[in-house]
Amino acid sequence: MQILATLLIIALAVIAGVYAWGRFGRRPHGPESSILPLIEDATVLDRFGHPLLLKHAGQNGLSLLSGNVDAFVARALSSRNAGRSLDLQYYYWKNDLTGRLLTREVLDAADRGVRVRLLLDDINAGLHDRMCLALDAHPNIEVRLFNPSRARTDRFKRGVEMVLRAFSATRRMHNKAWIADGRVVITGGRNIGDAYFDAADDSNFHDLDVWMLGPIAEETGAVFDQYWNSQVVLPIGALRTPRAHYLPALRRKLEKRAQSKGGLFYLSQVEKAQAEGGLWHGSRPLHWTAHARIVCDPPEKAHLQKRQNWLMRELLPVLRGARSDVRIISPYFIPGGNGTGELARLVEAKVAVSILTNSLAATDVAAVHGAYANYRKALLKSGVTLFELKADTEDDDPQRMSLFGSRGASLHTKAFIVDERIGFVGSMNFDPRSASLNTEMGVLFEHAGLLAEVRSIFDEETSPINSFRLSLSNDRLRWHDQCEGRARTLKREPEAGFLRRVTAGIIGILPIESQL
Repeated sequence: MQILATLLIIALAVIAGVYAWGRFGRRPHGPESSILPLIEDATVLDRFGHPLLLKHAGQNGLSLLSGNVDAFVARALSSRNAGRSLDLQYYYWKNDLTGRLLTREVLDAADRGVRVRLLLDDINAGLHDRMCLALDAHPNIEVRLFNPSRARTDRFKRGVEMVLRAFSATRRMHNKAWIADGRVVITGGRNIGDAYFDAADDSNFHDLDVWMLGPIAEETGAVFDQYWNSQVVLPIGALRTPRAHYLPALRRKLEKRAQSKGGLFYLSQVEKAQAEGGLWHGSRPLHWTAHARIVCDPPEKAHLQKRQNWLMRELLPVLRGARSDVRIISPYFIPGGNGTGELARLVEAKVAVSILTNSLAATDVAAVHGAYANYRKALLKSGVTLFELKADTEDDDPQRMSLFGSRGASLHTKAFIVDERIGFVGSMNFDPRSASLNTEMGVLFEHAGLLAEVRSIFDEETSPINSFRLSLSNDRLRWHDQCEGRARTLKREPEAGFLRRVTAGIIGILPIESQL
């Protein structure tokens, strides 16, 4: 009887959850809207961008944003120069120093009459609705959430809901796009938060974005509209009662952050770039090419249909077409059996395959490393060259250093180059989650100068002072690097503490790889 009673309670809970979710799913999805049409000279970005596009007809201007401070400035300055629209799509937007500074820039733009559409994945927005509700109260700002939870304020209820719809709740929007006036686009690996802009106290990410101008901006805008109007996206106003009184309080908090020591530093960098005039795209050159396009998953990937690897279907033929060289940067790298086989076949075809990922000490997700570790020996035996980024690098590049004293590093770049012919920078990791569960996006491009820059970044990151190169000795892993000017070989996971090693070891034997 006790077992039957327990089963009955579980069944009622599931029925209640499904019923509640069904009612929730019928809530209004908000009116459809689209990217605003371009005008030749209506805004600052139009006046600077349109003549460049006339000069380079049919081409796109692309510039790498490798420096974290540059990446912050590029976003802030494009917001300041926007006069028509800001369309912003992110996996998460943290309520920390740089997150608040960029929120302030977005709010200032809305105050000038700029239409702002902010689309966030709910997995990180949930339980932090106050900022989103405050922004949504502005007449020129609308906030929508991807695959949202109904439980907004109660952690227990949110947890129950996640359990009741465990399969659909794992489907997340991992896209990153910053679109200003439909002219300027920034896409790549960075979310919005201190770790992405060299403002974190402990560890900062090595990451990569692409600043873009040209027809590719319209492509990105079309992708944004597809997500914004998707049935899996809901306005935050359909989830919680609007709170107009939150907005004045948010303004006060944002101004306080802007006057802090860190805030003054970042804003001074924006003002310095603004004084240079023109379209500021960071410290790297702007490359023009007719061969650049946005590749992405559709929002339908989040629906509980059969798994389809839309983006991977675009990228696999590019990788399989390699003839001499493939270099992959992926912070969360779990190739699986099929991926390991694909890489081995490339090596058999005389293609040099090199991969850079995080070491156990550097990764911010030790569980992912546990699954990746299961494939290291097979990859090495097949002839793949493996590098793992150190947590503490000796890189003296000021763009790679935290402005607040920390030299801690963690890889977050997602990129590859093939044969010095074609490259990719985006949000997609080489792991099961990116392939089958998350929606992802990025840019495929062909340009010798741009490829050379990505290759230079790869070479710098994989140098012996910044990364370990792995090898096998009598079927045992070895890590090779350079420390204080001397070569060394290590026989165990370098620099990783006991708890990290145990966590990774346990994850490595659990059957949860598909969720990582």
